[in-house]
Amino acid sequence: MTNSAPITHQLVDLLPAVKVIAQHGPTDVVVQGLTLDSRQAGPSMVFFALRGAQTDGHQFIDKAVTQGTAVVVCENLPPSLDPATAYVQVPDSAEAMAHIAAAFYGHPSRQLQLIGVTGTNGKTTCATLLHKLFRELGYHVGLLSTVQNQIDDEVIPATHTTPDAIRLNELLARMLRAGCTYVFMEVSSHAVVQHRTTALRFVGGIFTNLTHDHLDYHGTFDEYLKAKKGFFDQLGKEAFALTNADDKRGPVMLQNTAARRETYSLRSMATFRAKLLENAVHGLHLEVDGREVQFRLIGVFNAYNLLAVYGAAVLLGEDPTEVLTVLSGLTSAPGRFEPIVAARTRITGIVDYAHTPDALENVLSTIAQIRQPSQQVITVVGCGGNRDAAKRPVMANLAVKGSNRVVLTSDNPRFEDPNAILTQMQAGVQAQDLGKVLTIPDRREAIKTAVALAQPGDIVLVAGKGHETYQEVQGVRGAFDDKQVLQEMFDLLNK
Repeated sequence: MTNSAPITHQLVDLLPAVKVIAQHGPTDVVVQGLTLDSRQAGPSMVFFALRGAQTDGHQFIDKAVTQGTAVVVCENLPPSLDPATAYVQVPDSAEAMAHIAAAFYGHPSRQLQLIGVTGTNGKTTCATLLHKLFRELGYHVGLLSTVQNQIDDEVIPATHTTPDAIRLNELLARMLRAGCTYVFMEVSSHAVVQHRTTALRFVGGIFTNLTHDHLDYHGTFDEYLKAKKGFFDQLGKEAFALTNADDKRGPVMLQNTAARRETYSLRSMATFRAKLLENAVHGLHLEVDGREVQFRLIGVFNAYNLLAVYGAAVLLGEDPTEVLTVLSGLTSAPGRFEPIVAARTRITGIVDYAHTPDALENVLSTIAQIRQPSQQVITVVGCGGNRDAAKRPVMANLAVKGSNRVVLTSDNPRFEDPNAILTQMQAGVQAQDLGKVLTIPDRREAIKTAVALAQPGDIVLVAGKGHETYQEVQGVRGAFDDKQVLQEMFDLLNK
């Protein structure tokens, strides 16, 4: 794609939606770029001083000014002001950045059919399935997900579940230029709290479920719930809000929304209903709104994902029969219950992103439903560092309950000691189950050991990292792909 001409605005044209406490310095400022990184600041640019979990952008205002930045947006003015620089003081720099970024890129979300998916588990699968579905239905479609961003079939690597407001609006503008009419987007709880999605117009929102996650960031479950609900509170009356009626927090999401309220369910009355007829190794057999359909995806959790996607597509005006026909042939997102079978031994490996107690329980429950009585389940699982520590013993306990053997190992230890994380996980293992559990900090060795423990026909679940192709240790990301390592171990068995 060729680069378009530089975007140019007058500062005054970017501020109508911004709450401005005070403004100092020149007013006739030309703006051609936005940044929250002082190292990238320069002439004709706006530098946003954001308060983050690790650093405070206000500490870098002087550096941005030294580099010639045209505008500084901040919550607290520095002691001395450079007369050549425009300073815009606001109550919340992140919120101001969202409004300015949307205006800078021409409010692309207002010209797109933007649908957000939020919840603890299932966001990536739902967004990916919607992208695949609408591509098959003949549309130009954008995707913003944990795994990757996409414009039709062009892949743009993702670094966060939801990009910052500048990058987000830039991507949406790029999608609009490429002819996209629909964009399907994961909306994380962090994104809502940090105003990354503020100033975007959504035509629909989907809620999957809510379980124990991200308490390291939000502090309490109530704050986590409030963050998710905040997304629905922001929806306009022209949008739809589609929620999982079978999740006890599902109805909570709709309490204050102005959007049209819709529901989906496997167990109760809802706008969109499905009945589970069969959950087998070859896929799901569902009755959806009176139509029997065979799907390639496996597991009750995927029955909910499929129903959410079906409901959203129908609410967007698509024909129900055509939607189900296309959905029946689709596969899931990478690293989501992704099977690999060893050629000679027929050991089945399953790679899954399950990194929360609920997700791990769902995956193990699904395996229990589809496995033969003779098949052992061997689970490799770890917990990430610098994240919610309370779930660590719970994850180990669930792995032991749902498996014949368990290998506890490192996930992304980040800046924590992997052995300390594993000690916390081991606390969840009951005394009578200690003989079922091995602890191997090296993830490659852990996967190798699990495969070695497996007999022909057994199932090896490698949980926690899914699509990720790296392992993060002490701030350094080294190459590591669970699927690739598992395949290597299977190949060794065949020699």
